Amino acid sequence: MPDFKPLSDSVFASEQITLDAIAVAKTEGVTTIINNRPDGEDPSAPQSASIEAEALVAGMSYVSIPIGHSGFSEAQIDAMIEALQSAQGSVLAYCRSGTRSTFLWALASAKMGADPDAITRDAMAAGYDLSPIRPMMDMLAAR
Repeated sequence: MPDFKPLSDSVFASEQITLDAIAVAKTEGVTTIINNRPDGEDPSAPQSASIEAEALVAGMSYVSIPIGHSGFSEAQIDAMIEALQSAQGSVLAYCRSGTRSTFLWALASAKMGADPDAITRDAMAAGYDLSPIRPMMDMLAAR
């Protein structure tokens, strides 16, 4: 069974999902899958096109916002905001471990005006430490 960790009432983070996990996500109310993993990072894992095809067959939306090792750009944060705001239900964001997805959700949430302390508490409750990006969250929230 996949381990979908709740970041909020409507957003979950996960490690790399399998094609079978998409059906499980649908039963959990997920309507949008956000892939934060670049294709080729793990050639043995299902790649973007496979996940997208399975999500579409399941009647779910799919968004790809790959996050590599260079960090997070403003364009990626804005793409996450757009994906979160356009979702018609719960969202499942995944990457290798769920950390990049959680970081991107946190940065997007801060830019949308959420309290960085609350974001940090929610992420910690799901098992993710936001201390590496906390200064960036504070900067985005202060805008």
